Amino acid sequence: MVIFVIEMKKDEKSPLKFETLSDAHRVFGLPQPKHPLISMINGAPAWPGLHQSSQQHVLGFYKISYKPKLGGKLKYGQGYYDFDAGGLLFASPGQVMGSVENGEVVCSQYTLLIHPDYFLGYSLAKKVKQYGFFSYTANEGLHLSDQEKETIISVFKMIDEELNSRIDDLSHDVIISQIGLLLTYADRFYKRQFITRKAVSSNLLQQLEGVLETYFADERSLSAGIPTVHYLAEKLNLSPSYLSDMLRSLTGQNAQQHIHQKLIEKAKESLSTTSLSVSEVAYQLGFEHPQSFSKLFKTKTNLSPLEFRRSFN
Repeated sequence: MVIFVIEMKKDEKSPLKFETLSDAHRVFGLPQPKHPLISMINGAPAWPGLHQSSQQHVLGFYKISYKPKLGGKLKYGQGYYDFDAGGLLFASPGQVMGSVENGEVVCSQYTLLIHPDYFLGYSLAKKVKQYGFFSYTANEGLHLSDQEKETIISVFKMIDEELNSRIDDLSHDVIISQIGLLLTYADRFYKRQFITRKAVSSNLLQQLEGVLETYFADERSLSAGIPTVHYLAEKLNLSPSYLSDMLRSLTGQNAQQHIHQKLIEKAKESLSTTSLSVSEVAYQLGFEHPQSFSKLFKTKTNLSPLEFRRSFN
């Protein structure tokens, strides 16, 4: 395995910008990519600290990286162990990533770089933006079983072979199809990952409920407004996308829907046990405008707040 190390000064503050694939290749001292919009770095590491927390990087393209060892295990609560057969890390254009510290190098067996312009004219240009895992953090990477690893590596090899074959009229179509296959497998395996973590996910669901209860009990809503998905994700040490995808796989609802569910629950409690006006209930829950509260309540219950109060009484 080839390893490149980039020395970074501690006082460097401005983010390193990788606008093009050529930028990344040049930083690593690699030959310029054969195609300006797509390249496969085979047997070389992802650049240092792409998922670390020191100096930042801003990507101008998609990155899909297979690591033979993805940490081996992830710990949640009292502990949880994942597959130890490597895994995938994803990054998207405009994503701000961290950097290397103390000469540490993040090694990958395959790293696929794809400029968004490569997808133009194909349905994948829109679909690729719908995959939440491109905004997951490193500790939320896709851990693979042995069988899944073989499948993923086989697709990487096909893409690598096609990129290094003679270019013809169908080359672009073939590679787009192969990338689509790779992403479909990643989506499938992530859904498996959520299933195999159901015990862990259930624990996170309880933690989520606790965070929401504390938020309203401490009357944080009066000063900070309605709780946001980003707030919940930060409290649970997850990325917003991963939190929503995990909840969707577990309950059928994303994080925003869970927030709405809690708001309605708290609203029903206030409307049925207090004499607060609808506006007062709305402000208590963090709504800036009572009309927004009434609209959400009506959407979720098919009753206006006043209708609910009358029906309850």
